[in-house]
Amino acid sequence: MAWNEPGGNKNKDPWGNRGGNGGNDGPPDLDEVFKKFMGKLNAVLGGSGGGSNRGASSGNNSAGIIALVVIAAVIWLLTGTYKIAEAERGVVLTFGKHSYTVESGLHWHFPAPIQKVLKVDVSNIHEYSHNGTMLTQDQNIIDIEITIQYQVGSAEDYFFNMRSPVRTLAEASESALRQHVGRSTMDYVFGDGREDIAVSTQETTQQILDSYKSGLLIVRVNMQEAKPPEAVKASFDDVTKAVEDEDKLQNQAEAYRNEILPTARGEAAKMLEQAKAYKQEVVARADGDAQRFTSLYNEYRKAPGVTRDRMYIETVESVLSQSSKIMVDVEGGNNMIYLPLDKMLENKGTSRSTVRNASGLMDNPRDSDFDIDLRNRSTRTREAR
Repeated sequence: MAWNEPGGNKNKDPWGNRGGNGGNDGPPDLDEVFKKFMGKLNAVLGGSGGGSNRGASSGNNSAGIIALVVIAAVIWLLTGTYKIAEAERGVVLTFGKHSYTVESGLHWHFPAPIQKVLKVDVSNIHEYSHNGTMLTQDQNIIDIEITIQYQVGSAEDYFFNMRSPVRTLAEASESALRQHVGRSTMDYVFGDGREDIAVSTQETTQQILDSYKSGLLIVRVNMQEAKPPEAVKASFDDVTKAVEDEDKLQNQAEAYRNEILPTARGEAAKMLEQAKAYKQEVVARADGDAQRFTSLYNEYRKAPGVTRDRMYIETVESVLSQSSKIMVDVEGGNNMIYLPLDKMLENKGTSRSTVRNASGLMDNPRDSDFDIDLRNRSTRTREAR
C-alpha cells in the first residue's frame, strides 16, 4: 500500500511529512526540501556532525569530492566536441600555436584553454567593391568602380600571416588598378580595354597577395563602371557621341563596300569572259580568213585569170548588192540608165522576172542583169590588158 493512500503508513513519506500538525496531506514544502538538500550536501563536503559520526563523514567527503571531480572532468572533455561544416575548414590551435587543420565533419579537441578551433569558410565566394578617381596615360581623370570576387584558399595563411587580409586585398587591388589605368589612354579604358584592364588587375593583385601569403584567392575582377567626372561629363558625352557617329559611318561604308564590290567583281568577270570570247572569235575568224586566203592562193596559182575574174565578179556583186539603185552600162551608147529598183522592190506583188522584162534589157531570161554587166566589164578589162 502506498504511503499516500488512505490507511497507508505516513512514516514512509519521502518528503519527511510524518502526519503532524493536524495530519496535513498536502504537497511538501519546497523551502524545507531545499534546506534538507543543502544540509546533505554540506555533510558530504565536510560539514560538522556528531563526535561518533566524525570518521564516517570524512570517508563520505573524500568519495564525494572525487565523484564531483570526475563529473566535472567528463563535462569539460565533452565541451571539446565540435563540428566543421562542408564549406568550412577548422584550424586547431594548441596554446595559441597552429597544430593542424581539419576538414568538414565531427571532431574533438582538448577544450580551452589547451586548444582552440578557428573556423573559416573556404567554399563560398565573397565580394568586395571599390571605386576611385584615377589618372590615365593621356592626362585624363576618370572615375572607375570595380568588383572583386574572392575566396579563402589557405585557412592557415588567412589566420596567421596577415592581420587584415581583406584590407590588404583592397589596397593591393587599388594599387594594381591604378597601375594599369595609368598605362592606358582614356579611349582605351572606355572602349575595348575594359576587359583587358580587369584581367590585368586580377593577375597583378593575385601576385601581390601571393607574395604576402595572405591565403586569399581572387576568382574574378569586374569593371562595373568607368566614367568621366561630373564636371566634364557633358564634354565627354559629346566626344562619345562623335565616336559612335564615326563607328556608324564606318559601318555604313563597310555595308556599301560589301554591296558594291561583289557587283563590280561580277562585272569585271563578265567583261573578262566577253573579252576572251571576242579573242577566240577574232582568232578563229583570222584563222578562217588565212585558210581561205591560202586556199584561194593555191587556186590562183593553178588558174590566175579565172581566179582573178571570179574574185572581181564576187567583189562587185557584194558591193552592188548593198546599193538600192542599179546602174546599167549600155554597150555602144553614152547614156546611163537609172532604174528605181528600190521603189520597184517595195512592191511585194512584183517578181524579179517582171522587173527584168520591164527594163527591156533581158535578152536571155536565164541571165541576170548583174551577170550581163559583169561579163561586159570583164571582157573590156581583158581587152584593155
